[in-house]
Amino acid sequence: MIVAAIPSPSTSVWHVFGLPVRAYAICIVLGIVAAVLIMERRLRARGVAPWASLDIAVWAVPFGIVGARIYHLITSPQDYFGSGGDPIKALYIWEGGLGIWGAVAGGAFGAWLAARQLGLPLSVLADSLAPGLPVAQAIGRLGNWFNNELYGRLTTLPWGLRVHDMSDKDPGHALTFDGKASVKPGLYHPTFLYELLWDLGVGLLVWLLDRKYKFGRGRAFAIYVMAYTAGRFWIEMLRDDEANKFFGIRLNVFTAAIVFLGGLIYFLVVKGPRAYVVPEDAPETEPEPVAASDVSPVDVADAGSEPARAPKSYQVVSEARFEAYRRTGILPPDTPEDVELEIAAGGHPKDPEDPAGPAGIGAAVLSTGAAAGKSAAAPEGGDGDSGEDH
Repeated sequence: MIVAAIPSPSTSVWHVFGLPVRAYAICIVLGIVAAVLIMERRLRARGVAPWASLDIAVWAVPFGIVGARIYHLITSPQDYFGSGGDPIKALYIWEGGLGIWGAVAGGAFGAWLAARQLGLPLSVLADSLAPGLPVAQAIGRLGNWFNNELYGRLTTLPWGLRVHDMSDKDPGHALTFDGKASVKPGLYHPTFLYELLWDLGVGLLVWLLDRKYKFGRGRAFAIYVMAYTAGRFWIEMLRDDEANKFFGIRLNVFTAAIVFLGGLIYFLVVKGPRAYVVPEDAPETEPEPVAASDVSPVDVADAGSEPARAPKSYQVVSEARFEAYRRTGILPPDTPEDVELEIAAGGHPKDPEDPAGPAGIGAAVLSTGAAAGKSAAAPEGGDGDSGEDH
């Protein structure tokens, strides 16, 4: 006799004014909003202009969704192509089927493009996103619950999940018999819930460690990668839904192990302090005073109404110079210690006698995107890293 169980919704789509409103899509959108807000707060704390996160999301989100879907199609082609497949359903992302591995790869590419547009080091962007991404994944996992998908094996645990038989002819609704929604026999591991809770823990872990150690060069993102894949490894082993396998083991188990090792190697090899940025043209001296007689009332009105403009590009500075700039609006000159920290953080500090930067870094490709012999006045992209349903 079953005395306790987690219920599942029998409906995951509603029609409002004739238009379908899907729980899966709502969860993805809410997850994106949460990640953007978290990233926005962290970007500002590093010196990035307000709401640069929206410019980043415009590039990263579409590429992430496309990448996620491509990964799902590559790893589960039998559902869409070949005998019994329906190729047009490859476009039906609202029915589920997004792979986190493709989402991160595609989103990282989109973020790289955004970073180039903003003149922002990609590592700054990646570390700022690191705690928000698992929060977005956690919210997105609720979409799997609504869709009655990606559950685990049969279980007798009191938190077992009751799963509905969903209709193929009426997507988003459970099959009904005698007016009652049909459910599968037995209870199943709620792997969506396991991953939801794990993802929230990952976000908290990354935030706490980054707060204490002030990671730089994409290392906070590497912590996220390792923590997420460690959980995904054991959660994947509990799943019993149809999936491609190698040597009897689910493909995503191998993927999680490989990505974990990649994150670990990156974290151990790449080191450096947290990068802070200021506008590339940040003033280094007090502006010349302007005589009151030289300023017309029209100029005063225009100056008061002109909105602050986002920088065309950024330069990496030490924490001490960043804090001084925030207090005074003036960027103090580099000291040898500042130069050392800025290079370690992936920056390319200016040298008054050598516009290409300090000697000794000619062969490096820095996280501002500036390569050897290239002026730091126009940095390009970066050197860093970026709900999955697959």
